Amino acid sequence: MQIRDLTPGDLDAVLDNRKRAFGPLPASSAATWRALVSPVLPEGRYLGAFDGGRLVATSRINHYEQWWHGRALPAGGIAGVTVAPEDRGRGVGGLLMRATIERCAELGHAVSALYPTTTPLYRGTGWEHAGARLRVTVPAEGLRALAPRDTAVAVRRAGPGDVAAIRALLGRLHAATRACGPVVEEERVLRLWLEDDDDFSYLADDGYLLYRWDGDGLDVDNLVAGSEATARALWSLVGSASSVAATVTATVEPDDPMLWLLRDRSTDTVKRTGWMFRIIDLPAAVAGRGYPAGVTLDAVVEVSDPQRPANSGSWRLSVAAGRGEAVRAGRSSGQGLRPGEDVTRLTIGGLSALFAGVQVSALRRAGLLTGGAPATDDLLACAFAAKPYMIDYF
Repeated sequence: MQIRDLTPGDLDAVLDNRKRAFGPLPASSAATWRALVSPVLPEGRYLGAFDGGRLVATSRINHYEQWWHGRALPAGGIAGVTVAPEDRGRGVGGLLMRATIERCAELGHAVSALYPTTTPLYRGTGWEHAGARLRVTVPAEGLRALAPRDTAVAVRRAGPGDVAAIRALLGRLHAATRACGPVVEEERVLRLWLEDDDDFSYLADDGYLLYRWDGDGLDVDNLVAGSEATARALWSLVGSASSVAATVTATVEPDDPMLWLLRDRSTDTVKRTGWMFRIIDLPAAVAGRGYPAGVTLDAVVEVSDPQRPANSGSWRLSVAAGRGEAVRAGRSSGQGLRPGEDVTRLTIGGLSALFAGVQVSALRRAGLLTGGAPATDDLLACAFAAKPYMIDYF
């Protein structure tokens, strides 16, 4: 089995594999897919497994900034993972995912996330369930009624020329809200979405909206706002179509302000799509993440990562003043165990889940975290506390 970078000449075979894995694409969607993936080929972000020249499996690495407690980390968003039906069960998927992990490291990604179609493959290579993409359906009339009464908010249409401004706005808001989990697309990809005539985009000084029609209702792909007035202005803009659209389905944060602005939530429904997360470069991930300013942590953890041995071993985790550090724990580093100090042991999946905010008590009861002491558990839980979410689906 050979694993190599895909080339433009492989795309027909990739599209065929994709069709067999996920179903057929309409011609227009296939053209969009080609426009989306072609630029990543020379960047080494699309891998293929070949058996005697025949394409067997694929994996694509999207480049994102992923925000963790208000700080951005370089992240590899894994997508387009396919295995030909006749080759499933041969271990090809695991082989390809191990190569994908190494390629993520080579590309400088500290962490990685994906939306799984199956858990065993990804859990077996170090990803673990972490956060969710939340979709809520609410009456359009309820959103229309949110229009600000006393404050005028300037809202204008946005287009491809606003890509840099939108990315900067998203970064400011994610930093200010100490967001955990959301990603920001590359300029090229965001520009592609903004060029779609069926999508409607709006900008305010501290807000951004992207939505579209979906049958008889409306679909809000992304709406962020830095103030109550802007949130009211953008949500009521969507709701202004209530005479035609009865409902609006929106991708939201776990504690989205809209849910507290609505007068009545007796009929809203929420759909949860889980995603998995993996640490690729342990010291870079710990150093790049944000932490609660008032939390201090000093603990030794022992990590097992068979797929990426550079992460394995003992590490001293330190958190103070909103910053973190992971250094090798050992006599040579001067960071060895102190008298009476206990070691907390985690699989790489367990550490990844902890990093993403999964409760320590849940990890301990699931067998992903052992050893340590109750006091250390409490400090780890405080340092990595999060409600992880993503708006984008890939």
